[in-house]
Amino acid sequence: MGLLTGKKGVILGLVNDYSIAWGITEKLHAEGAELAFTFLPDKDPASPKMERRVRKLVEPLGAKHIIPCDVQKDEDLDKAFAAIHEGLGNIDFVVHSIAYAPIDDLKGDVHACSREGFKVSMDISVYSLLAVVHRAQKIMNDGGSIITLTYLGGEKVIPGYNIMGLCKSALESAVEYLAAELGQRKIRVNAISAGPIRTLSSSAVKGIDLMLAMYDTMSPMRQNVTAEDVGKSAVYLLSDLSTGVTGETLHVDSGYHVMGAPPLDAFPAKSSS
Repeated sequence: MGLLTGKKGVILGLVNDYSIAWGITEKLHAEGAELAFTFLPDKDPASPKMERRVRKLVEPLGAKHIIPCDVQKDEDLDKAFAAIHEGLGNIDFVVHSIAYAPIDDLKGDVHACSREGFKVSMDISVYSLLAVVHRAQKIMNDGGSIITLTYLGGEKVIPGYNIMGLCKSALESAVEYLAAELGQRKIRVNAISAGPIRTLSSSAVKGIDLMLAMYDTMSPMRQNVTAEDVGKSAVYLLSDLSTGVTGETLHVDSGYHVMGAPPLDAFPAKSSS
């Protein structure tokens, strides 16, 4: 018996085995959860690379429900959650692991972000959580749990994170409002603020190598986190171990977020003359 035996849920945003969503998937599966997955449909239906990639990962886990869904399309969201309900019945949890910004807007200064780039970034990275929750709560058992993924750049300025920092700030606020709205049904909504992990998405962030090095140097634990670390915390938030936790942003970052300055041993001391 695992912590999630008998629980059913959906994971949105799995891309490959480097994804944080994959680290979460592995831990939820190990704890006995029954999982459904969505994937972003390829522009060329004749070459469904994304679907094949996701299926290759999750079918060995026994996943039977692998559903196309473009979160920018309401009709896709409606069809996806109808298919999830038909396949799984009522669900107990949702993992929202979706974020995107056009590369030019992500790499450029915030003040230079295009109007369209801002709209797309907020639509996919923030509004998608609202749209997903709106549909998921209709088929969710009371006492369910919803998590999304954020980063410290939503709280503090992280050079290079740029427009995505604004998106994560809005996402964390959305978590609090959603938690308040769904609390009477004992449905919990939380965020995991993970430290930097080398993924397909993070590779587009300017300065990711410096971010990784800083966590090794500055965090209290002097190390980066892994997708496995995030997966373990996801199990906690999605299981009955956290029934009193909602509206929370849980930092899984080796404690980096508490530091106001580098540790004294982070840099060699200057020799006195």
